[in-house]
Amino acid sequence: MKILFASPEAHPLIKTGGLADVAGALPRALKNLHHEVRLVLPAYRSLLDTLETPPAEVARLQLHGDTAPVRILQTHLPGSALKVWLVDAPGCFDRPGNPYVGPDGHDWPDNAQRFARFARAVVELAQDRAGLGWRAELVHTNDWQCGLVPALLSLEAARPATLFTIHNLAYQGLFDAALLGELGLPPHWWSMEALEFHGRLSFIKGGLVFADRLTTVSPTYAREICTPQFGYGLEGLLRHRQDRLSGILNGADYQHWNPGKDPHLAANYNGRSLAGKAVDKAALQREFGLPERPQTPLLAHIGRLVEQKGVDLILGALPRLMEEDVQLVVLGSGEAQLEAALREAQAAHPQRIGVRIGYDEPLAHRIEAGADLFLMPSRFEPCGLNQIYSLRYGTVPVVRRTGGLADTVVDASEAALRKGTATGFQFDAPTTEALLQAIGRALGLYRQPPVWRRLIGAGMRQDFSWTRSARRYLEVYRLALADRG
Repeated sequence: MKILFASPEAHPLIKTGGLADVAGALPRALKNLHHEVRLVLPAYRSLLDTLETPPAEVARLQLHGDTAPVRILQTHLPGSALKVWLVDAPGCFDRPGNPYVGPDGHDWPDNAQRFARFARAVVELAQDRAGLGWRAELVHTNDWQCGLVPALLSLEAARPATLFTIHNLAYQGLFDAALLGELGLPPHWWSMEALEFHGRLSFIKGGLVFADRLTTVSPTYAREICTPQFGYGLEGLLRHRQDRLSGILNGADYQHWNPGKDPHLAANYNGRSLAGKAVDKAALQREFGLPERPQTPLLAHIGRLVEQKGVDLILGALPRLMEEDVQLVVLGSGEAQLEAALREAQAAHPQRIGVRIGYDEPLAHRIEAGADLFLMPSRFEPCGLNQIYSLRYGTVPVVRRTGGLADTVVDASEAALRKGTATGFQFDAPTTEALLQAIGRALGLYRQPPVWRRLIGAGMRQDFSWTRSARRYLEVYRLALADRG
């Protein structure tokens, strides 16, 4: 199958979140299953700066409404033979910093124009109007930044099948209504059956309405987004298309997330011997300026510091946690008040709490290896990847029972412990008290080393590889091809 995979980011070229991990791993897994895959991304300045060899220009496109042509550059995903096409529109993507947010912390004011242009370039590439001698059979698009691609392809007389993946329904790409005409989109799309959403232009609806098939990143999240609690006003549309909606768990890239070979660690280890994990714990304590206490449980959190991730629940739990013999390390950035609260907590307990504001990929690996418990008290979590990494690294996850967290972590109930299937701890209510109760259960088992080792072992044996997920995507691709007719 010829598959064009369109994404606004892909690890290791450009990353702001979990979508990048998916876009960097799933296309490679599909290629390894002997399909022809091309990955297409915007040519951000920071992306081009990461390339060791300048990409080659392979085509120029004259897009609707543009005076200057857009260049198509070709490179490979680092560490693989996967071809990557970069849409080089300097007015849109040659700027510093984050792909979506300016230096002032606000969305780039021209995000609609930027990603509309990217979508039009994807359509031209898919239809082989760039003269590259390659025509897609299926286009896999991701999140609101690619939402216009299925919509624009629906206007083509002969087109590839389309699939749209929702990575987080909270981010919808909503813009001023006047942009419909400015972007050259058909006037009849200004309808609640198309791109209109409460008086605004919705890019995500381009995917939700027009794609042949819809997926999201876990079975539980696929059910949740069809409810008012998680649907953000789109639950009616999603229920209408529920027969075309599938939940497929994200995979883990075990090439990059493998404690047995991870180059970022002080010591490597595996499920047969955890001696290296003790070395990594001591190294992590030193790195955060914490006392080296092998027996003290070391808790960790990595992620965006936003309400969705339940960071406020962790902060609320700190007074009680500080009464226990525990340490906590946090890596992330986000809302200013949450960053400030974490810094204050660290200042108040410098021997117990370590905080790094920002994102540091190698440090994330060292935290996964060195921690004993990983906290993910998310209010909602479409899939989540850190809990999957934690399982492989023998770091027991404590998660709220929602989305992909519910699908990947088996609660340490008495029955699951007896069967040897338990891999972590779940709780239901998004409250500090519920989080504390789950941590309390975890600390109780931590003090029983034989039980704790069995819990770690069960987690490390879990297989969330991308090969498994890629096979499931191929099943949905075939359904999309059949739906297109």
